Amino acid sequence: MNKKTKKRIKYFFRFLPDKIYLQLYYFANFKKFINFENPQTYNEKLNWLKLFDRKPEYTKMVDKYEAKKYVANIIGEEYVIPTLGVWDKFDDIDFDGLPNQFVLKCTHDSEGLVIVKDKKKFNKNQAKKILEEAMKYNFFYIGREYPYKDIKPRIIAEKYMVDSNCVELTDYKFFCFNNIPKIILVCSERFSSNNMCETWFDEKWNLLPIVENKHRIDKNVQRPKNFELMKKLAISLSKKIPFVRIDFYEVDNKVYLGEITFFPASGFEKFNPASWDKKFGDWINLK
Repeated sequence: MNKKTKKRIKYFFRFLPDKIYLQLYYFANFKKFINFENPQTYNEKLNWLKLFDRKPEYTKMVDKYEAKKYVANIIGEEYVIPTLGVWDKFDDIDFDGLPNQFVLKCTHDSEGLVIVKDKKKFNKNQAKKILEEAMKYNFFYIGREYPYKDIKPRIIAEKYMVDSNCVELTDYKFFCFNNIPKIILVCSERFSSNNMCETWFDEKWNLLPIVENKHRIDKNVQRPKNFELMKKLAISLSKKIPFVRIDFYEVDNKVYLGEITFFPASGFEKFNPASWDKKFGDWINLK
């Protein structure tokens, strides 16, 4: 079953109450139900947070357009990737006004993405198909991630970011537990390889023995020059939040925010070894 079919099946069950849907989906993945009365593991707690931690500002933080203003007010506009335009639908996009390279994103989900490296070779019909398909769905119903429920679906164009020191950008994902960035997931070779690397580190940049079954590990991945700055920015953006992941890029020795995510893998992360599910869970204080 391909990814598109799975998404359509999940969306079909949008009539189900949130708690019932999450229990069924969790059981399908882990062969057990969520202990909502006393959640212990990381995945259990993330799904608990979906139901019981629904602050209005979370919607701004995950909206890919509104988040830029939110972040700029907290840490400064210099850490925000410039926006080139925002439109309600694909046919409104002013392609003539865009540079030769740019990135198109849907504001309301984590899947609508088109990277344009050369506008002359740009397949506009394919891009339209990808983005309009994403625009059909309220992303909330896929994993019941409440921050996405009331986002207005739009399409933004962002500046295409290039680091002169590497072929493609490396994604540094800071897992913040009650305002403490304790884990960093480094995603590299996302587009230049058929099998990207996912490498886990602790807050002191020690390699962790976590293996993502689908991807490779790059034990030689270098600590970013702005590592300590990234940690400080992650702390500033995660205040008063039980758990959130703050993503950064390092471009020509400057730091830029990637995105803010409250529910990595939608709260269905399969750790290897599985014991990390409990370790991560111990770091989230729900009280």
